Amino acid sequence: MSFINESTVDRIVRVVIGLALIALGWSGMIQGALGTVVLVVGFVPLLTGLIGFCPLYTLFGLRTNKA
Repeated sequence: MSFINESTVDRIVRVVIGLALIALGWSGMIQGALGTVVLVVGFVPLLTGLIGFCPLYTLFGLRTNKA
């Protein structure tokens, strides 16, 4: 059984959003505590997009990868 529960499009969108959030936090466009939060939160969609597995999808019984 495959643990990948995200489709290719889902994964690409997550990686792009994750990289954008990390860039916003790292570049200083968003400063202070909020910038740090945005930077850290950016790693969540980046990581889930790279590995193809979302724990929340499993929790709610969702799956965008139909394979």
